Amino acid sequence: MLEILNRVTLLLGTKAVERIAASRVIIVGVGGVGSWCAESLVRSGVGHLTIVDSDSVCASNINRQLMATTKTIGRAKVDVLRERLLEINPDADIMAMQKVYCQEENEAFHLEDYDYIIDCIDSLKDKMALLLNATATDATVFSSMGAALKVDPTQVKVAELWKVRGCPLGAALRKKMKRARLKPAKPVMCVYSEELLENKGIGEVEREGNSNGTMSHITAIFGFTLAGLVMKDITAS
Repeated sequence: MLEILNRVTLLLGTKAVERIAASRVIIVGVGGVGSWCAESLVRSGVGHLTIVDSDSVCASNINRQLMATTKTIGRAKVDVLRERLLEINPDADIMAMQKVYCQEENEAFHLEDYDYIIDCIDSLKDKMALLLNATATDATVFSSMGAALKVDPTQVKVAELWKVRGCPLGAALRKKMKRARLKPAKPVMCVYSEELLENKGIGEVEREGNSNGTMSHITAIFGFTLAGLVMKDITAS
């Protein structure tokens, strides 16, 4: 047993830690939410983790993404994050995929190989594709709803996709599924918040497309909550 997991073992016991180490997890999207989820999973002992993201680090990521610093600007997010995760646990099996997840590329991700699939995608079309394909496997699926325009950590909640309320991303996702007459093959527990603030700084800073203001403590709580759902599920078995 790795010494770095002594405190985890003390809390959960050796058998649970062995199950955690054997679990195979994929996180699709390792930005503001997914990066913190990845770190928590590795620190908790997950031994097999695949991280997926096509983007490179830019200055606007620094306020909320774990691996984004002034020294990592321009580098692939998955590469920087993988390096950090291996510094935490050099024995971990960390696969970095600098790719966009989409329906056309679904087979390249081999979702059937994983025990847990974690959706942290922003794109509505790709998010729907991932949830539909992921729930068709034997994996347990968790999803992050929108983490922008929020500051109150006490409003972060967990609910099944069809019971998420007050989240524009969740509402848009359900609407898109209904129009397509498609739905996930099994329940998907989601992390979300009903809080919805406005961008008070419009006109004061350059806005990237339709991006919204975001705070690191909220994205981190979303990510840690997703990791917590994985831990809870593994240790309950």
